[in-house]
Amino acid sequence: MSYEGVLNQIENNKNKVKRFKKNNKPKDRDFGKSKRKCRRCGRRGRGIIRKYDLYYCRQCFREIADKLGFKKLS
Repeated sequence: MSYEGVLNQIENNKNKVKRFKKNNKPKDRDFGKSKRKCRRCGRRGRGIIRKYDLYYCRQCFREIADKLGFKKLS
């Protein structure tokens, strides 16, 4: 279950919410795949094309590759 989902379940109990936020807040990332996201759609994680500082997910890259000057060879 996600962080927000648990917060929604315990929102009526203030003490539980306070303890939960203190001990379970998501980390602020300085590096790694969760730090990078697609410029176009905001997707995170796997499938991000970083070569030439593009930072597009593979799905967005396929849609706009011809506009960027890439040619499909096969």
